[in-house]
Amino acid sequence: MLVVTVLVAGCATPVFKDVANRIDATPLDVQRAPERYTEGEVVWAGRIIAVENRETTTEVELVGYPMDRAQRPLPEARSEGRFILVLPGYVEAYDYPEGRYVTVHGRLAGSRVKPIQQRDYVFPLVRAQAVHVWPSGFQFDKPTISLGIGVGIH
Repeated sequence: MLVVTVLVAGCATPVFKDVANRIDATPLDVQRAPERYTEGEVVWAGRIIAVENRETTTEVELVGYPMDRAQRPLPEARSEGRFILVLPGYVEAYDYPEGRYVTVHGRLAGSRVKPIQQRDYVFPLVRAQAVHVWPSGFQFDKPTISLGIGVGIH
């Protein structure tokens, strides 16, 4: 009797580990009750919608998405609301292109009401502590494992 055991440890290491004071809330949770989430740290993922350089900061508008165990955005899932990432100083928009996905670690910094088409929308503000910009096609770059027994002829 031949017994083959394959043990595969999860290679999914989170981008941001050991985040102190992390709150378990989505952008939509904060948008619905901003007074409830006045402080704390978040790790959120999303897709870049727009980049705006302001006088002393740069603001990146994102559509939030849930994350997998490696904190990669899951763009095929339903969105979790929008938020604004606040970066210090001037940031080159080319480094944060529209449509690119990111995972961010930051501190909640209140909210701002901005219009989206004909409706006012409450955007949670997140002051960036760290940002991971995912390469194009990251969602297709998942580890694959195959096991085979046999003879191959080349």
